[in-house]
Amino acid sequence: MAAKIIVRDHLDDDWPAVWSVIEEVVRAGDTFPFPVDLTEPEARGIWLENGPGGRVTVATEGDAVVGTAKMGRNRPGPGAHVATASYMVAAGARGRGVGRALVVDSLEWARASGFAAMQFNAVVATNTGAVRLYESLGFTVVGTVPRAHELPSGERVGLSVMHVDL
Repeated sequence: MAAKIIVRDHLDDDWPAVWSVIEEVVRAGDTFPFPVDLTEPEARGIWLENGPGGRVTVATEGDAVVGTAKMGRNRPGPGAHVATASYMVAAGARGRGVGRALVVDSLEWARASGFAAMQFNAVVATNTGAVRLYESLGFTVVGTVPRAHELPSGERVGLSVMHVDL
């Protein structure tokens, strides 16, 4: 039986395991709109900097970090009432509820933090598992930018914007 999935705040000591998850996901190039040649220092800056009030979490099974999320406000100023989040799950942990645990936790955080909605700005349209998960939690696709993400095969697919009122 697999260990229970726990979502908790990221600790400095988690970074090597988080980088391992990020590197695996971005190198694949098929589900996340980060450069496939992203370096560890670049990833650290992008993932851990979430603006005022932002948060980074990890999902663990036992002692293993199997996923991570970053969240914060989608835009400053007049758009600061809308949250955003990004999620990455280790390939070997997919299909076990890790992504769902991360998304549910981020939605709870956004509600508790007073956000009125959550918006995802760039969901790769062919990442159907993520789209199904988000839709099951109330998100809808409000638009798709055609051919905005290039897969490793060279095929260009859409990036969807997804939204849920909180």
